[in-house]
Amino acid sequence: MGGPGNPPEGTPEGAPGGGEDEYRSVVFDESFVRAARLQEFSAEERIADHAPAVRRRPPLRRGLSRQALVLVLLIAVAFGTAIYMGVRHPYQTPAAQERDEPLRMTVIPLVPEGKVPGSADPAYLYEHSPAAQFKTGAEGVPLPASRRTAHFSDSQVVSALTTAKDYIVRSALDPAVLTGGEVRAVRVLLDTDQLDQFDQSFARPSADGRHAPTGWLVRFDPARAELADRNVRVQGTLQAAETDASTLEVTADHTFVYALRTAGAADKGGKDEASLFTLRRELHFRFDRDNLRLHQAQLVVSYVQAGPLSCAEDSTNHLRPLLAGQTAKEGGPAGTDPYATGSATALCGSLATSAQPKV
Repeated sequence: MGGPGNPPEGTPEGAPGGGEDEYRSVVFDESFVRAARLQEFSAEERIADHAPAVRRRPPLRRGLSRQALVLVLLIAVAFGTAIYMGVRHPYQTPAAQERDEPLRMTVIPLVPEGKVPGSADPAYLYEHSPAAQFKTGAEGVPLPASRRTAHFSDSQVVSALTTAKDYIVRSALDPAVLTGGEVRAVRVLLDTDQLDQFDQSFARPSADGRHAPTGWLVRFDPARAELADRNVRVQGTLQAAETDASTLEVTADHTFVYALRTAGAADKGGKDEASLFTLRRELHFRFDRDNLRLHQAQLVVSYVQAGPLSCAEDSTNHLRPLLAGQTAKEGGPAGTDPYATGSATALCGSLATSAQPKV
């Protein structure tokens, strides 16, 4: 019986295949087979010690991975921090600090040198006074030629000038305001940050340079004087300028001339002569882009000179003018205490004779 295996003693010479048999490397002789150690794993051993033939894939995780969640959280924290710092920045810019500045006001009474001249005809007084060429009412507050600035357009500059003019007209020409009653028409034109100061001025008037109603608007004591002519004469200028990239300022400098007479004189059968009252008023307005959009202004400076008045009279809450034929009371302004902090120095001036009508 022939086979491909080689006998243990070797392959006889001359046999077919000889040493060149191609299957020689995979054929084992009988002595090799008997010497081999065979071992078969039991079923339990195959299960316990050997990995399964098929590897199971790990279950897929649904949703974002941990790294993605951390990244999203970091982005949210950074975005929230940026918003917070933008709204509540601990280091305010100079423009932001200026916006919080309260109105600084000065009211200086001007005392006449003698009797106040008067006439039954207000037009006659105007014609014989320096106000003869002044325009009447809002016509005396014209808007100047305007042009854009580096950071504000033409329309924004015009908006600032228009708001300033509206404030001037309402606060110094409106008869309802001049007679001491109306204040809301002026209040609605102010920046909301100034409303508390405005309200405190009228609730608790004070000559502290911050809370005088006559620093916000022009109003006469209704128990003392009334308008003899509702057509107030006005002359002055308006100028707009950019102070920084976010702020426009408007400076208004106007002289108002009012014809007044004693309150209720006609009803009481008394002498009904009119006299002129002159008021020089310089106002500084500040506007940011929100103010321009809302048609509001921040009034930062109010400087007023007015007469004829008496230095002995308090001009904080109302102006108490000297009328036709009257002279100033003796005595100077209220004393100033240099030890008192937060108080304003009492000021008083003299009304030049040339500012009075020639009658």
